Amino acid sequence: MCFTGINQIYPFVPVSAPMSIIGEIRRGGVPEEAERVAESEGVPLRRILDGLERGRIVIPHNPRHEIEPVGIGEGLRVKINANIGTSVDHVDVEEELEKARVAVEYGADAVMDLSTGGDLDAIRKRILEEVRVPLGTVPIYQVAKERALEDAIVLMTEDDLFNAIEKHARDGVDFMTVHCGVTRESIEKLKRSDRLTGVVSRGGAFLTAWVLHNDRENPLYANYDYLLELAGEYEFTLSLGDGLRPGCIHDATDAPQIEELLILGRLVKRAREAGVQAMVEGPGHVPIHEIAANVRLEKAVCDGAPFYVLGPLVSDIFPGYDHITGAIGGALAALEGADFLCYVTPAEHLALPTVEDVKEGVIASKIAAHAADLARGIGWELDNKMSEARGRLDWDSMFQRAVDRKKAEDYRGERAPGNEEVCSMCGDLCAIRMVREFLKKG
Repeated sequence: MCFTGINQIYPFVPVSAPMSIIGEIRRGGVPEEAERVAESEGVPLRRILDGLERGRIVIPHNPRHEIEPVGIGEGLRVKINANIGTSVDHVDVEEELEKARVAVEYGADAVMDLSTGGDLDAIRKRILEEVRVPLGTVPIYQVAKERALEDAIVLMTEDDLFNAIEKHARDGVDFMTVHCGVTRESIEKLKRSDRLTGVVSRGGAFLTAWVLHNDRENPLYANYDYLLELAGEYEFTLSLGDGLRPGCIHDATDAPQIEELLILGRLVKRAREAGVQAMVEGPGHVPIHEIAANVRLEKAVCDGAPFYVLGPLVSDIFPGYDHITGAIGGALAALEGADFLCYVTPAEHLALPTVEDVKEGVIASKIAAHAADLARGIGWELDNKMSEARGRLDWDSMFQRAVDRKKAEDYRGERAPGNEEVCSMCGDLCAIRMVREFLKKG
């Protein structure tokens, strides 16, 4: 491929490949992925097909990657993503694979490889072989790493960027973050803002620097039709990145963020017209009283497109506990309609997460997602079964239903009760046991 500059607008080539989920629906067919998602969600197939056709549900699935399809969007369970990946300071592929395994074991519905250190092609292929859930990437990270060896990201060419996207697509990546909304227009809003943390998205920072250095439009925006052509050809889902997302609660819901969202709303419409699946990424730091407005705004501006949020974190002063600040925001965002929660680990803002950090981050986000599901009327049978087991003081059944069985068993084992029927918190004063015995006598 060869680009001739940002003024060249590449004509869209209609999606006709038989692998296209949207294309098959528009031809009157029923994609196997839709059938499997309907079965796993316990909802009518028609709801899945309607949601896909309207762009309110996505099923990220590159046919080159063998996975169990996952539906994300309106009327479905809230899904969770876990980020893994190496850094320049720490490259241990086996550890990243273990993070992926642990993430899925504890409830992650998707995984993103954000590697920036080591052999990125080899790492990505190993993860693709290992995980059987949708895998996402951010191709510009690879461009940045490779460019850093030669000069700088601001000297990236359009070919560099689109070649990386196509390489990830050929490998089987199911969804890709592309920061198409970082444009000259949105950067002007950034220049006039009073932000405390500027740009915190790595992809957003790369493109902001590129646009300013080259005095040219973002290649992903200028050549968006060509990006749609690639997405249609390889059947990967666009995750329209929030490159100007707020990096602290002070910066939330400001002009740069909203300007980018308005641009993404227009790009969602173009993706739907092209038969390409797209979801929208949302802010990472939002004060608790602004979360509902942020979600409702995205849903309005982007016509109900699936909303993928990082956290959002509701405070900035709890390093080491950001999985909790993120889960609080995630629960509220999901309650208002966010569809996909990107987990936050205790290591956020501090270090590359460990395997244990990944586990804690996934479970925290799982709590948020499940709490919102309950409010939507989804998943009550799980809690009811746990409650029935507690009512019987049936410890084996309680452990079987625990998301983290080992942790539950360890707590009970470390402070064992004198009476095995109860726990050491209440002992013989156990309320459930006491009332049960008196009810028997009555």
